[in-house]
Amino acid sequence: MSSHREISVSRRAVFRFYEELNDYLPEKARKKELCFDFNEPTTVGKAIKALGIPVGEVDLILVNGKSVGLAYRLKNGDRVSAYPIFERFDISGFTRVREKPLKKLRHPGR
Repeated sequence: MSSHREISVSRRAVFRFYEELNDYLPEKARKKELCFDFNEPTTVGKAIKALGIPVGEVDLILVNGKSVGLAYRLKNGDRVSAYPIFERFDISGFTRVREKPLKKLRHPGR
């Protein structure tokens, strides 16, 4: 006879933060993969904030190699890469975080 009880299943996503986003992490967690465990549905934006990174500093988020927005719902096994504001590249055609770049691009030699 089986019992029907709700079992909370933990899911895990792996995050990697690049360049100056590491400044918001404890020194031991910088430039390393970080595991983020979650039991309830959550967005990549909420997870980034929970890991201590201000979402306003994030310019590009890749999940499993594809650009996503802050509202993307994490799935078990997702691999997330978060990048800071790009100053030399126009990523507006790639990013799903915001419609236009946060900073005006600097062009070398101009």
